[in-house]
Amino acid sequence: MIPARRNTFLSNMFALYMRYRMRKAFNNIQVVAPFTAKEGHSVLLLCNHFSWWDGFFGNYIAYWVLKRKLYIMMQHDHLEKRMLLNLFGGFSIERGTREMIKSLWYAADLLNDPQNLVVVFPQGELISNHITHVGVEKGIERLINHIKGPCQIVYCATLIDYFESLKPSAYIHLFDCGVAGTVKFEDLDKNIQAFHQQALKNQVNVAH
Repeated sequence: MIPARRNTFLSNMFALYMRYRMRKAFNNIQVVAPFTAKEGHSVLLLCNHFSWWDGFFGNYIAYWVLKRKLYIMMQHDHLEKRMLLNLFGGFSIERGTREMIKSLWYAADLLNDPQNLVVVFPQGELISNHITHVGVEKGIERLINHIKGPCQIVYCATLIDYFESLKPSAYIHLFDCGVAGTVKFEDLDKNIQAFHQQALKNQVNVAH
């Protein structure tokens, strides 16, 4: 695996630049309901994965919403082609190989620090954000079981609409799944499915 080489100064500059880029590309980026990270807890941010922008949504949430240091799990071959992201907290995973376990343990160790946030895409691949069932891979259970420090698990459903604008608007629905070690994987999976389906219903009446 490729571990992160996160540089604080460069990460901060990148976060500012990407916020500027996202404001240019999107008509609106809105967290649908107020959400606060638990004090003294790291954050495992599980995000739906539907676009090229998803890692940057994770960056936006880490810096401007949950106020944590960003780390993000990326496919090994994708990170190899974009090694600059390694300096902003990117580390790799090779699914289906022995190296995958190292990546999961590495992510868990990062989450022992309450200042950190790790973005993981539990679906493992790009899937339309109109889907009603979000697959949560079993590797997430291994990761969570290896976390030793207090860690809040948060699910993020980002949904896109245009309404009256030529540019898309991104609506970020956040759900507190509980604290690692206190929620069973089966319940976590079930609660994520229920929340995602409710977010799709709520999106119909979202303010714009």
